[in-house]
Amino acid sequence: VQLVESGGGSAQAGGSLRLSCTAPEFTSNNCGMNWYRQAAGKEREWVSWISGDGSTQYADSVKGRFTISKDKAKDTVYLQMNSLKPEDTAMYFCQTSISCGGYWGQGTQVTVS
Repeated sequence: VQLVESGGGSAQAGGSLRLSCTAPEFTSNNCGMNWYRQAAGKEREWVSWISGDGSTQYADSVKGRFTISKDKAKDTVYLQMNSLKPEDTAMYFCQTSISCGGYWGQGTQVTVS
């Protein structure tokens, strides 16, 4: 079981980053995928979800700024983050849907200043 996040880094407020989660075993099995984030000293919070058939949901805090998508051919789920705010600073994790095991990646750090 392997989920690998990438694409994190530093950005200025108002900028953009695109996170990737490569999950070959799960995208090919049509699993739903979540993005979560955890800021220092805070609990992990749910950010976004994409279903096997491509339906999406977003937390209110990111709605209109973040877009989740997937490319089955590349076994990858993306999180496009626009209009970044300092409060978006966190470690971002992808997770498979519970029905597909609820597996987590190792996370990728996003810092917005």
